[in-house]
Amino acid sequence: MDPQHPQLTFETRAARVGEWRPPTTPSLVEPIYQSTVYKFTGLDQVDAVQEGRETGYIYYRNGTPNHTTLESAIAGLEGAAAAVVGASGMAVISGMFLSLLRPGDHVLCDRVVYGGTYNLLSKELPALGIETSLVDATDLAAVAASIRPGTRLLHVEAISNPMMQVVDLPALIALAQRHNILLSVDATFATPYLLRPVEMGADLVCHSLPKYLGGHSAAMGGVISGRAELINIIRSKLSLYGATLAPFDAWMALQGLKTLALRMRAHSDNGAYVAQFLARHSWRGHPSVMRVIYPGLPHHQQHTLAQRLFPQGFGGMLSFEVPGGRSGADAFLRALSAIGSISFSPSLADVSTTVSYPAGTSHRLLSEAQRAAIGVTPGLIRLSVGIEDKEDICADLDRALAAMPNPIQAQHNT
Repeated sequence: MDPQHPQLTFETRAARVGEWRPPTTPSLVEPIYQSTVYKFTGLDQVDAVQEGRETGYIYYRNGTPNHTTLESAIAGLEGAAAAVVGASGMAVISGMFLSLLRPGDHVLCDRVVYGGTYNLLSKELPALGIETSLVDATDLAAVAASIRPGTRLLHVEAISNPMMQVVDLPALIALAQRHNILLSVDATFATPYLLRPVEMGADLVCHSLPKYLGGHSAAMGGVISGRAELINIIRSKLSLYGATLAPFDAWMALQGLKTLALRMRAHSDNGAYVAQFLARHSWRGHPSVMRVIYPGLPHHQQHTLAQRLFPQGFGGMLSFEVPGGRSGADAFLRALSAIGSISFSPSLADVSTTVSYPAGTSHRLLSEAQRAAIGVTPGLIRLSVGIEDKEDICADLDRALAAMPNPIQAQHNT
C-alpha cells in the first residue's frame, strides 16, 4: 500500500506511479525531460508561465527544459541575446523566412546557397507573394545594385555548400545596416568556434544541429540565434507549425556541443592537411584530381579574406573535382566503398570522414544548367574531413584515386 494514500485502489496507484521529483543532489548531466506536458498549481500559475512572468513549461511544442538549456548554450557561444531550436536546419530557416517576410517583400540570397534553401526561396515563397533575387554575394556592388525598396532580408552562407565560397561579412553587414535590411547567415560549415556573425553585427545566424554542433550525425535539429525580438517571433511560428525538436535530440546535441572546440581544431587541422595533399595531386598533373576548393589554399579566390575572417582555421569541408563527370565520380565513390573506410554519405561534419556527391544529393533538384552556373559539376565531390589520423585519411583517398579508371576512358563513358 502507498503509505501516503492508503485508501487508493491498486488501479489508481499504478496509474500514478513514477511522477518525477528533483533529487536533493542534482545530477552532473541534465536529465532528459521526456514529458509532453507539465503540471500547475492553479490558474494564476498557468497565466504567469504563459505570459512570461514566471519560468515554467506547458506543452512540449512550446519548449522543454532540454530546449532551454541547448538554446542558452548556443546563444552564449554565438554572443547572441537569444536562440531557438527546431526540428531541422531547414525548419529553422523556413521559420525565419515565414516569420519575418510578408507578401510583397523581397529577399536577396547568395546564388551559391544550399540546395534546400534555394528550393524554398525559388519554389515555395513565390506562392506566398515573396520574391527572391539570387546574387553573387562576393560582389558587393552587385548586392548593392540588387537592393529594392521592398528588400527585407539578405541571406548568405559563411562558407558556402559545396563551393566553399567565403563572403565579406563585415562589408555585407555594413551594407545591410545602411539600407535597414536584416542579414541572416547560415554558418553551419564554420560554427561559432571559427566565426560568430552576430558579434560582427549580423541579425541572425543559423546552423544544422546534426553537423558540427552535435558532431556525431546522431541528433536531429536546427538552431537560429540573434536579436531577442526576432527570435521570439520565429519561436512563435515554429511552435505554431509544430516544427519542434525532440527533447532527446536537444539533449544529444548538448552533449556534442561540449567537445565543439576540440573537434573543430582537429577538423580544421586535418582539413588543411588533406586539402594540401589533394592540391599537390592537382598541381603535379595527377590525372585523378582536376581542382581542389578549400578556403585555406592560397589559390582559393577568397583566400586573403578567409585568412582575415577565420584566424583559427578554415574548417573541415572541401570539394574537389575528378575527371569523367558522373562516371568518374561514381568510380571514385565505388573505390572508396571497396576500401571500406571513408563512407559515401549525403551529410557532413561527423567525427569520421565522409564524402558526398552534390549533383545527386544536396543540389539534385536544381537543373543541370543551374548547377553548372554555380560550379556544381558532374565530377564534383564534397569531402567532410573527420578527426581521424590525417595520414590515414590521405592514404584512403590516395588508394581510391589510384583505383579509378583511366580518366580519358572515364570521360568517354560520361
